[in-house]
Amino acid sequence: MGFRLAGTARVRGGVALAVALTAVGGAVVYTEAAGAAPQPTIGQVQTQVNSLQAKVDRIGQEYDQASEQLTAARSRLTHVNRAAASAQAQYTAAQAQLAQVAVAAYENSGQTSVLGVLTSGDPSAVLGQASLVLQIAGMHSAQATKFLGDAQQLTSVRQQQQRAEEGIATIRTQLAARKASIANLLASRQATLDSLTAAQQAQVAAASVGATGTTGTTGTTGATGTSGTSGTTTSTYTGPTNTQAGEAVAFAYAQLGKPYQWGATGPGAYDCSGLVQAAWAAAGVSIPRVTYDQWAALPHISASSLQPGDLVYYEGEGHVAMYVGGGYIIDAPRTGLTVEKVPMTGWYANFDGAVRP
Repeated sequence: MGFRLAGTARVRGGVALAVALTAVGGAVVYTEAAGAAPQPTIGQVQTQVNSLQAKVDRIGQEYDQASEQLTAARSRLTHVNRAAASAQAQYTAAQAQLAQVAVAAYENSGQTSVLGVLTSGDPSAVLGQASLVLQIAGMHSAQATKFLGDAQQLTSVRQQQQRAEEGIATIRTQLAARKASIANLLASRQATLDSLTAAQQAQVAAASVGATGTTGTTGTTGATGTSGTSGTTTSTYTGPTNTQAGEAVAFAYAQLGKPYQWGATGPGAYDCSGLVQAAWAAAGVSIPRVTYDQWAALPHISASSLQPGDLVYYEGEGHVAMYVGGGYIIDAPRTGLTVEKVPMTGWYANFDGAVRP
């Protein structure tokens, strides 16, 4: 490699300080070659890697958003299926009642088309011959009208079923595309890491987010200890829990060390927005699942007025963490890392602001 990693430059999301500018589906790795352009500087590499992780975060939140939509669509389909079963039963019963009084008058008439309409299992076909149904019903117009109404209801519900099923298929396609995009990005990052020497990889690991963060359960008491790898880091919460914010922070502390997994909402693993949603849910407060929805729905506060439990956003609201006091956040950073306590500044390139549930 013609690239030397140096210093302790930190990058957001723990993405490797690697010589790559990655896009969905590919990576560009800089190597020395005769006449090659000058190697990028650390600052340039940081910008490239920040852009990569921001893209991972955004796609991850889009995946979460699509997952929410899929859950809602499935719920709608379940409701529509119940309605369809009820409408089908009503249609069948009304059809049988009308047939009892009307079919006999035509069974010897040779009007097989009339009988076909009246006994049709296709409600849309019945509606297409509504005038004929009313005519053959004779004196039983009320029963005929009910039959046609039930046919209309069943037709409408069947159309809703079709739309719901098509919507689910579309969302599943979106989920698959986002999943593939994330997998490609992660594979590209790994390929870049694999192209480094062991010494360079060690330097990358030392500069990654969480390298000096808190994930274990040993350490001093309090909620504002310093991060480090010496074993003196605060990783247990002993602050107040007599408020909802305190309960949310206590929950977040209890998740330290659990793996990051995009799309996960606990209890065994989390992504960034899944972690903060679960923490506030544990305190009895419901907040949206996706970072963009959280940012839009919750009251904004200034960085100077941050309190433990507030949510802080980075990279165009594509990433969220929980502020826990003393300049620290608890964060579910990225694939390959765990829920950690790290300084609020230094890891993420762009701070967007904060909200208070």
